[in-house]
Amino acid sequence: MKTVSGGVCAAKGFRANGIHCGIRKNKEKKDLSLIVSDVPAATAAVYTTNLVQGAPIAVNKRHLKNGVSRGVVCNSGIANTCAAGGEELAEEMARCAAEALGVDEKDMLVASTGVIGPSLSMEPIRAGMPALVAGLSENGSESAARGIMTTDTRVKEVAVEFTLGDKVCRIGGIAKGSGMIHPNMATMLVFITTDAAISSAMLQKALSGDVKSTFNMLSIDGDTSTNDMVVVMANGRALNRPILRDGADFRMFMQALNTVTVALCRRIAADGEGATKLLECVVSGGSEPAVAKAVAKSVICSSLLKAAMFGADANWGRVLCAIGYAGVPVDVKKIDVAFRSDAGTVEVCKNGAGIEFSEEEAKKILLRDEIEILVSLNDGDAAATAWGCDLTYDYVKINGDYRT
Repeated sequence: MKTVSGGVCAAKGFRANGIHCGIRKNKEKKDLSLIVSDVPAATAAVYTTNLVQGAPIAVNKRHLKNGVSRGVVCNSGIANTCAAGGEELAEEMARCAAEALGVDEKDMLVASTGVIGPSLSMEPIRAGMPALVAGLSENGSESAARGIMTTDTRVKEVAVEFTLGDKVCRIGGIAKGSGMIHPNMATMLVFITTDAAISSAMLQKALSGDVKSTFNMLSIDGDTSTNDMVVVMANGRALNRPILRDGADFRMFMQALNTVTVALCRRIAADGEGATKLLECVVSGGSEPAVAKAVAKSVICSSLLKAAMFGADANWGRVLCAIGYAGVPVDVKKIDVAFRSDAGTVEVCKNGAGIEFSEEEAKKILLRDEIEILVSLNDGDAAATAWGCDLTYDYVKINGDYRT
């Protein structure tokens, strides 16, 4: 397996584009994106579990009853959530894209991201659709990635190449997500494409299984959003023997999918609103997987720990505190904690108690851009990893005037 360029256009038979159509006031920011498969694609999706959900989610659930789609159109700037007539607008958005592409409107998926509450105007979308479709390109992944960004500061795209049988396949994705990130079955907007041939049922099985250890282990600020979804489209253009059941090919596909989703998780965490550091909590020695996952997620979500990491303060007591309220059984007297970065490793806690360490050395380690928080529960073989970021002054600034 190797990393390749191209994002959602790395796989054969996919084109993408992103434009500024006028939803957002800043003309320098793209606000409408489109990803299209040249042929019908098996499609799977997972959605936010927030009871308040964006209108596009309801539309996609209807459109995906047959497990097939041709593409997804997404706007940024307005979330189309909690607004009158939202579902009708989402349906119209799908219809507008479908007509421009010459496909069935029920084969189009829709997504929106931005401010919750305001009504989404279709006028700029209708006006911009001809240019959006005309600009579709096999090199359009970055453009589409920019069109779905809100407070993101970096484009998030990745792709890998792998082999199924004697056929070379590719899978790639783009994502947006910087704030309001705390997943429960999915978060952010993530669009993934592959030219591998796989049934809709197996694709859904792969995605639903993968998010449990990737997107559901990611948190920026503890807020589960309303519009979040992860969509995977597989058009079969690689001409491999279709994956219809468990086996070696399915395991290889899962590995490729996981490589892409982990990379996107790390990119999202590193670009958290106001963030200066990517945090990765690696838990080992759990009595069972559920315990390891709960501990890793609890640590990465701790506002106190996130603030300490911003200040390069090796305040390991905050790690134990977060473990203590994770809601799972652990033996505190067995826990070891260390901090690691490319500047080295410092052990700070052994058997649930502090040990002597150099504060100066710890600060050098915690001043780096990527920090690992290593937790050993010493109670079994289960492991888990969670991703997040530090908590800075800028997070409050960004969200204090998000609308204004």
